[in-house]
Amino acid sequence: MALLLLLLELREKLGIVLSVAHFNHKLRGKASDADEKFVGKLAAKHRLEFHCASADVAAKAKKERANLEDAARRARYDYFRALADSGACTRIAAAHTADDQAETVLAHILRGTGLAGLSAIHPVAGPVIRPLLRMRRAELRAYLRHKRQTWREDATNRDTKRMRARIRQNLLPLLEKQFQPNVVEHLAKLAELAREDEAFLEALAKERMASDVQQHNGVARIALKDLFKTAAGKALNTDFVEDTESTESAELRKRTRKPENSVALSKRLIRRLVGSTKKQSGQLSAGHVEAVLCLARQGQTGSGLPLPGGVEVRKERDALVFRPVSKASDSRPCEFSYTLDLSRGSQEVPVPKLRCVFRFTLIDWPAKTADTNSRETVLDRKRLRSPLVLRNWRSGDRFRPSGHQSAHKLKRLLSEKRISSWEREGWPVLTSGGVLAWARGFPAAAEFAASRETRAGIVIAEEHL
Repeated sequence: MALLLLLLELREKLGIVLSVAHFNHKLRGKASDADEKFVGKLAAKHRLEFHCASADVAAKAKKERANLEDAARRARYDYFRALADSGACTRIAAAHTADDQAETVLAHILRGTGLAGLSAIHPVAGPVIRPLLRMRRAELRAYLRHKRQTWREDATNRDTKRMRARIRQNLLPLLEKQFQPNVVEHLAKLAELAREDEAFLEALAKERMASDVQQHNGVARIALKDLFKTAAGKALNTDFVEDTESTESAELRKRTRKPENSVALSKRLIRRLVGSTKKQSGQLSAGHVEAVLCLARQGQTGSGLPLPGGVEVRKERDALVFRPVSKASDSRPCEFSYTLDLSRGSQEVPVPKLRCVFRFTLIDWPAKTADTNSRETVLDRKRLRSPLVLRNWRSGDRFRPSGHQSAHKLKRLLSEKRISSWEREGWPVLTSGGVLAWARGFPAAAEFAASRETRAGIVIAEEHL
């Protein structure tokens, strides 16, 4: 009520067009419906457009096995965002106060939280703005009394079975009376400072994700040296370094074992890696993050962990590899095989299991620089024999990339390129008459690569769907 009246007074100065949005959670029967009617009448009194929606939140929470308050909050803000997305409004102003902020900070501390939790309620979150976040609840009530404007109270706010109500009615008054009269302002300031630090660290983590993480076909990989380095590029923790390390590395290890060395960025990177990989819902806890760090420092190559959200992380030599495993079928080998017909020219081959399409383009040779950077990446059309088959690599495949003296098992070549066993699944190859002519990430096979005598070449390009 206070927010609406304040914005009515300021709308000409701010140059805004006001409307009223109300969401009925259907949690308190006739009282919930009375709230809706009260707000509707107020909107009509001030000739404001009224947006209203409702949902059986209790049934929704029960079905999803979710916390009732969380389910209500999600339903309410989903509706608000839908209003903004539809163009009904450009911003949603919510009336959270400094008291709400202090209660949230305390609730998060009591539940267990990190810096993000201490950030509590944000003043701006997408289309939602909270202009009263520094105001006290008592100030707003005094303003409403001055304006002779009545308001309605949600009876559940006084239900001390709920932790929020106990904090509001018992804990905060006790802290104000016996410990610190300005505790609400101090907790609100703590949230503000936490948001500033959180934003800074998140920006660093985002930069590190872009520079240090390799992502391909839903699989994310980060080298251990990159996981444990500071923003300045120095290693934070080198427990993963082998026993053959230099004296300088050993000294670095001793220094970085000191407790004052933070792993804040490492933890944030792990959270981002899981977030970018998972395909299901699931909450990553501090314990999960610590387990991943322990795997990185002390785990053996090939060992792994299941994580919330249908994600698995595995240690592969000097790297961690994250991949989604949403269904039992995902663990089956990624097998495919497509026969090509290039007699009619270029061809496109979609491979749904890899979520990509391969383009086989015929070009004149010698090619211009714009067509290809190196002849080693081009196949000689005349040297290829039928059948031409694009398939996944198989155990026992042997390959001699251009520039190599002899053929080697493709498994060994992939291992030398530090391609993890997960990433190898479905690794695409092209066979000519049963012989490997091309493999992703390598030059063309020596016996099929373009040469000075080549007149027609084939360029293979891969594009993600």
